[in-house]
Amino acid sequence: METDDLTPTELRVWRAFPRGEAVDFRAAEDEDVAGGADWGPERTVRAAVLRALLLNGPQENGEIPALKLAGARITGVFSLQHGTVDHAVRLSHCFFDAVPQLYGSRLRQLNLSGSVLPGLAAATLQVEGVLRMTGCQLSGPVRLGGAQIGGALFMDRAEITAVGAGEPALQLNHVSVGDDLWAPGLRAHGEVRLNGASVAGSANLNDARLSNPGDLVLDAQTISVETDFHMRRLVTFGWIGLRGARIAGRLDLSYARVSNPGDAALRAGSCSIGELWLRRSPAMEGTLSLRRAQIDDLFLEPEVVPDEVQFNGLVYTSLTPQEPAERRLPMLERDREGYVPHAYEQLTAAYRRIGDDHAARLVQLAKQRRHRRTLSWYGRLWGHVQDATVGYGFRPLRACGWLLSLLAVGSVAYALHHPPPLKADEAPEFNPLFYTLDLLLPVISFGQESAFAPKGGYQALSYALVVAGWILATTVFAGVTRTVSRQ
Repeated sequence: METDDLTPTELRVWRAFPRGEAVDFRAAEDEDVAGGADWGPERTVRAAVLRALLLNGPQENGEIPALKLAGARITGVFSLQHGTVDHAVRLSHCFFDAVPQLYGSRLRQLNLSGSVLPGLAAATLQVEGVLRMTGCQLSGPVRLGGAQIGGALFMDRAEITAVGAGEPALQLNHVSVGDDLWAPGLRAHGEVRLNGASVAGSANLNDARLSNPGDLVLDAQTISVETDFHMRRLVTFGWIGLRGARIAGRLDLSYARVSNPGDAALRAGSCSIGELWLRRSPAMEGTLSLRRAQIDDLFLEPEVVPDEVQFNGLVYTSLTPQEPAERRLPMLERDREGYVPHAYEQLTAAYRRIGDDHAARLVQLAKQRRHRRTLSWYGRLWGHVQDATVGYGFRPLRACGWLLSLLAVGSVAYALHHPPPLKADEAPEFNPLFYTLDLLLPVISFGQESAFAPKGGYQALSYALVVAGWILATTVFAGVTRTVSRQ
């Protein structure tokens, strides 16, 4: 491109390029770039001029060329498709009339901070260093699928609106980031797609606000994050997908508000997470699904758990904060799959690891009661008997209380009315206490039951004591067997 074809504004940019000098057309640093469509020729640069500079621009010996432009209106399509640029590119606080086309290009570094764009087409883009989109405003989708970024990706305070575009607002699927994915304060109206992404550092969506009501709002399935994934104070309208994600450090959803009524709120099935923090937040609106997830430390406050959960196959090493079993059990009752034995076993194991045997027994008792609802009527009846008598073996002292009560009733009844002996000349001296024990204990005999025969109502009482004794003995044996088999 000949310099005679350049406007005075473009000539200024052209002459600054070989020395890497910055050109700033802004009237003030806090200028509203959204009004860039009204900027005149004194601030207008054609995209073709920038392309010519980057691909075949002038150079000076001993100088490092770079494109550093701020506060300009860029007209035409800024296209570097499949091109290779060895210079740093900074187009900050600029207004783009058309969507930049960077598909398949290779850049040293790209900075679009504070700019206003109708979208960005940069799938499979390769950036050796950092890609900055801090504070960008985009009225169309951002396509960065398959991009390879050697350094960090900055999208903090960026706002992307893709409503009605028929595609996700932000496409970072299968992107590779060599450092951090830094996007606190991101605003996205439409789906944010991160499935298959790989982040060597940490991912940060603190204070982000993502909206795609009734649909997938954050697709981070099979994402891999080598350290932490921060989503503190995140606000979402739509559901979050984390199925198959691998997060080596902490997934932090503290203070987050996740809302998708009538459907899933968070799906994190089959994922592997070092720590999952769900705390200091209102209850999720929608279903919390952690099916088949592997979590080392689950920080889950009962108040965060929604009305419906899916915990089948969830495995965790520790559960914090330490809460009484009465506070944890209701969340297991909310499982959409009904009775899930595995969830009760996991909660029991968590309490046993911290030495809270009492809470572990309460969970096991609740498990038996929940299982009872799935049985036939006679199974439920027998379950009620075991529960009332010995608490399914988890409350053995209750059996002693029943035995002592029945022993007292029988002893008093037969002390007031001695049953007649079967053979008066051979019968031992009648003892109401040991006679009642003979009736209650099916495997022990004191010689009283076989020597005396009560009549009328007292005979009915003896039958009731015999039946009660057998029931107590059977339930105690069943409870002890269950306890021993668990241990």
